[in-house]
Amino acid sequence: MTDLTLYHNPRCSKSRQALELLRQHGVEPTLLLYLNQPPSHDQLSALLGKLAITPRQLLRCGEAAYKDGGLADSSLSDAALIAAMLAEPKLIERPIAVRGDRAVIGRPPERVLELLNA
Repeated sequence: MTDLTLYHNPRCSKSRQALELLRQHGVEPTLLLYLNQPPSHDQLSALLGKLAITPRQLLRCGEAAYKDGGLADSSLSDAALIAAMLAEPKLIERPIAVRGDRAVIGRPPERVLELLNA
């Protein structure tokens, strides 16, 4: 199966674990190193749709850019949160596995296996 894409950060232990789990199940995903090649606005919007979550739910709240950018402000629009993630891709939660019109955040990493039976 090569129709699975993993938004991957090799420095993240959860991302590495998700990749290893997929490989153990015979899946070699297409790796998207999103910190090096951030998604476009359209790609990020489509990803949010596949995940069926809001932009706020995709934010990594522990990042310095989250605090420095004042992103905890609940009055910020979805557009502002998406713009922040595009400007600072490390704000995007990881790993994210995508297959067809479905996606899951790999937290815990075993969640990526949900897409194998989709």
